Amino acid sequence: MTEPSAREAIDIDELVRRSQKGDRVAFAELFRRHRGDVSRLVFRMLGPTADAEDVVQEVFLQVHKSLAEFRGQAKFTTWLHRVTVNVVLMVRRAARSRPVFAGEPQDDTEPDRGLAPDEDAARRARITAFRRLLDKLPEKKRTVFILHEIEGKSPADIAEMVDAPVLTVRTRLFYARRELAEMMREEPTLAQLAEELGAAAKMSERQVEREAT
Repeated sequence: MTEPSAREAIDIDELVRRSQKGDRVAFAELFRRHRGDVSRLVFRMLGPTADAEDVVQEVFLQVHKSLAEFRGQAKFTTWLHRVTVNVVLMVRRAARSRPVFAGEPQDDTEPDRGLAPDEDAARRARITAFRRLLDKLPEKKRTVFILHEIEGKSPADIAEMVDAPVLTVRTRLFYARRELAEMMREEPTLAQLAEELGAAAKMSERQVEREAT
């Protein structure tokens, strides 16, 4: 999520305090400011789905219910990220328990108007293949990978979001990179990216070893 400026951070703190006292206007402003960031994270964790907007609404429903428990030990955006992750994981668990009906796979990837049709088709194929492989990772590793590699969050912030030690986060990230790189080597369209990810995995391994000693 986008980090607020110092002035905006003060405003957010005030909005949070007012929302905790039942100020609906203040909560509506929190929703307006953060809806886009929550929607982006929901999409990145769930992939293309018709239920994404419902999940965003559920996130803010949970925020409204739990806001009284927020004490400011972490940044509001970090806490909001944690709520979002928890809601998405709940939705994914529920989805796995429902029967799946075969059909045409959806591809909601927006076309890149700056590419020729064949180049854009290749790009869309890479994105689809990457999403499919990413979804094969175990949930905890997948979550850490998305938060770090796609959302750009630091291991310390991710530790707050997933309620785990920083070393555990780094370890999950290492294994996620390594397992994903191994799967990607079997995908011709992702071979180059697999090499880059494999190199990142080796760096992660060295960092985990340093912190563990």
